[in-house]
Amino acid sequence: MMSDKYILGIDQSTSGTKALLFDEDGGLIARSDLPHDQLISEQGWVEHNPIQIYENTLDVVREVVKQAGIDKNNIVGVGISNQRETAMVWERHTGNPVYNAIVWQCARGEAICNEIERAGHKDIIKSRTGLHLSPYFSGAKLSWILKNVDGTREEAEKGELCCGTMDSWLVYKLTGGVSFKTDYSNASRTQLFNILELKWDEEICKIFEIPVEMLPEVCDSNGFYGETDFTGFLDHKVPIRGVLGDSHGALFGQGCLKKGMIKATYGTGSSIMMNIGKEPVFSQKGIVTSLAYSMNGEVNYVLEGNINYTGAVIKWLIENVGLIQSARESEELAKAAKKEDKTYLVPGFTGLGAPYWDSNATAHISGMTRTTGKAEIVKAAVESIAYQIGDIVKIMSEESGVTIRELRVDGGPTRNEYLMQFQSDLLGIGVQVPDVEELSGIGAAYLAGITLGIYEEEKLFARMERKSFNPVMNKRIREIRYQGWKDAVLCALSRPGM
Repeated sequence: MMSDKYILGIDQSTSGTKALLFDEDGGLIARSDLPHDQLISEQGWVEHNPIQIYENTLDVVREVVKQAGIDKNNIVGVGISNQRETAMVWERHTGNPVYNAIVWQCARGEAICNEIERAGHKDIIKSRTGLHLSPYFSGAKLSWILKNVDGTREEAEKGELCCGTMDSWLVYKLTGGVSFKTDYSNASRTQLFNILELKWDEEICKIFEIPVEMLPEVCDSNGFYGETDFTGFLDHKVPIRGVLGDSHGALFGQGCLKKGMIKATYGTGSSIMMNIGKEPVFSQKGIVTSLAYSMNGEVNYVLEGNINYTGAVIKWLIENVGLIQSARESEELAKAAKKEDKTYLVPGFTGLGAPYWDSNATAHISGMTRTTGKAEIVKAAVESIAYQIGDIVKIMSEESGVTIRELRVDGGPTRNEYLMQFQSDLLGIGVQVPDVEELSGIGAAYLAGITLGIYEEEKLFARMERKSFNPVMNKRIREIRYQGWKDAVLCALSRPGM
């Protein structure tokens, strides 16, 4: 018997937009996805067309319903997860973007951050937002638009413009401009939100020269974000009742709801996130503090490290250097490579994120010998993903005082068994891969379904199955391999002494 109630998840990621349809038991019954253009300038600036993303959202919703063969009017709620720090500005009354969305990978705001640092504001920003001053976050991107797109400064001052992350844009468009809202998880990644006072920080907004009136209302992650019929596709409007940044969605979808639980999302980039409970812990070693989510008026905090290039390293192997034709080949070649080869690849293509925060770092290959070939270079690229995540996990354990016993992982690259085994070996702990992939969208959909009374939380997470990878590498070899990575990173940094 077919379920007669469905929850729709929308996952708006860096590479594309997915629609995920879930039945009354939380089972994924259909998915549809569309890529969007990656607009990369000669300077290496990265943008997305927000209109294309919105239109793709409508298209994948229609397609997933068609694939599932359900009565579309049995959809009862929507959850949205999104690429986070990517930011944009649009006209309040027309909904038209004034410029493309500036993607989280884009470091064009570096000069703005440098100016803010010279003015002595770096410490106050870190102490209130939990984030290192960096062009990675939304604040500098939004400031860049207001400084460089003609007429936007004047329109912003008159209250004619909205700004926000991609969740705010989709909520605005899907509700016909009725709802201009974001959730605490996304707000905490803008570098404009005070995570202690739980509100937009007016002083920091002034530092970035962003009128606070441009910013959306901040709501619980399971709050009411308005209703949508997807521009007439549904015969009635349904509520949007779950909004989470993609990494926070994955944290929730993985069931990491208790203090000390940790997950890593392997996407274009990666987010490693540890639930630290109701009180913040501020890092001194290059990772940041954010809000996990807010539910029913109560927030949870996380420690987080963000990496620019993880899955994107494999894409680079395919598209830029032509060493492989598919992601699957990366696993095959890594397994076939000489185990004793000591090649390291540091993927600092757009600088390095946590824990180094060096926007001027460059990509670097070292340790090659005459016997290093294609397989060994591919292996080094795959292993660079695990090394970068290892950097973060080790720091989190040190600063939280928590002994980490397992890492829950998700995202496309987790299909690479060589990578998963190497990750386990490098960390010396178990790595748990769930039997479903789209944890970001799942997390937002599950949150919506729980809020609407469709799902029972305990039953929902108990049904998830996982594949385990456990360490087999000798401890001494692990230490040697990791030290080699640290040495390679020093060569890539623009400030090697950091």
